[in-house]
Amino acid sequence: MKRRRRISVGLVAVVAALSAALATVPSPAQAGKHHQAEPQGIFKLDHLIFIVQENRSFDHYFGTFPGANGFHLGLNGRPDVCIPNPYLGHCSTPYHTDEPIQLGGRHNDIHSDLDIAGGKMNGFISSLPDVAGRCWKRPLQPMCAHFVGPQLQPDVMSYMDQREIPNYWRLAKHFVLSDRMFAPTDSWTLPSHLYLVSGWSARCTDPSDPMSCVSDVELKGAQYQYRYGEPPLYAWTDITDLLDEQHVSWRYYVDDDTCMNPPCTYPNTNQSGPVKNPLPGFTDVHQNGSLGNIQTHSQYLAAAAAGTLPSVSWIVPGHHNSEHPKGGGAIKTGMAFVTRMVNAAMTSPNWNSTAIFVTWDDWGGFYDHVQPAFVDEPGGYGIRVPMIAIGPYAKTGYIDSQILSFDAFLKLIEDRFLGSARLDPATMSRPDSRLLVRENVSILGDLANEFDFTQPPRPPYVLDPTPFGP
Repeated sequence: MKRRRRISVGLVAVVAALSAALATVPSPAQAGKHHQAEPQGIFKLDHLIFIVQENRSFDHYFGTFPGANGFHLGLNGRPDVCIPNPYLGHCSTPYHTDEPIQLGGRHNDIHSDLDIAGGKMNGFISSLPDVAGRCWKRPLQPMCAHFVGPQLQPDVMSYMDQREIPNYWRLAKHFVLSDRMFAPTDSWTLPSHLYLVSGWSARCTDPSDPMSCVSDVELKGAQYQYRYGEPPLYAWTDITDLLDEQHVSWRYYVDDDTCMNPPCTYPNTNQSGPVKNPLPGFTDVHQNGSLGNIQTHSQYLAAAAAGTLPSVSWIVPGHHNSEHPKGGGAIKTGMAFVTRMVNAAMTSPNWNSTAIFVTWDDWGGFYDHVQPAFVDEPGGYGIRVPMIAIGPYAKTGYIDSQILSFDAFLKLIEDRFLGSARLDPATMSRPDSRLLVRENVSILGDLANEFDFTQPPRPPYVLDPTPFGP
């Protein structure tokens, strides 16, 4: 009995010692928690937000931004460029404007070629249509006083600065301004937004066959343009198909007044039209049951406030919040809208893992002096547009001169969330007939270079959406 008791006591002591030792060894879950490497580089970004406004060239908004590739200023501090003006019989120079609304110019494939003028970048006035009564042809009409410059220049030659668009300039000075962001194609809003979400603009003979599509950057004719309430037309594959396959969350946010399923019982005069919201026109979005991911601005604001932003967000304005020349609202209205969207992300619990990109879909006919880089025919690139990168890891007061386009947005999404899988017919589970994988073009820059992921997260930089008052 005594021997057994000693053995029992010994066993107890051994068990106690082992238990104490094991208590100091972390479980696999604890080990992972304490020893798992911190995310590095772009993997610190869990939320990518792309805000796309309309129809402004880089020089029109940032041509005099300090340090950027803008106008060359003469001794008098004014741009010394002067381009042919066949309507006045002499050349015209850029001029500063504080007008809230402009006329702009035509912006499609033909007029892009005319504006670029073989690389001389001096056709912006010559490309304006020779139509009686237009302000560039008869600038002394009383109604034209707001749409011409001091030497009767058409407003395609106008530019603004921090006096008219203070929030855009403040964000550009505080974060990153790209001065070589080119529109994805030399055309108008719809093709640009198609490139935004799919890297291509095409027309398809069979909406159910992604191999039936051919490149088309004009999409002339209703038969090639999706309208709300109609069956889908765009048969090729967009980025949401790859995101859905990998269970990566995404949302495309449109104005609250948008009616995607007519007839509608409420006014929709401020809606985001299908040219800015093309995803309902993609066959794969219907096949994947993802139409519910197209949501409203109010839902974006709620998700930001709750800290439940998706991995990828696109935000497009409604008619009155668009900066489209001759649009429904003034520039200050569009800037207020963008500021509210940016502020919502900045004040979100998601801020420390967010990157925001604010850009414009095409040049709107406004003058720009930089010849677009060439990537493919007929796709583009198009004429330069502004782009501001914002986030806790964005560099401070940095001007990025890499060649960029909307393809860089797709590339960042793919590199961060899809293991660098591309919209490539050779690798997609749903191949289409595109001939070029634009994300792989050698001249395309990398948006990761606009961030310093070694710095501590920068605090929010919240701005007053209405610096001029209501």
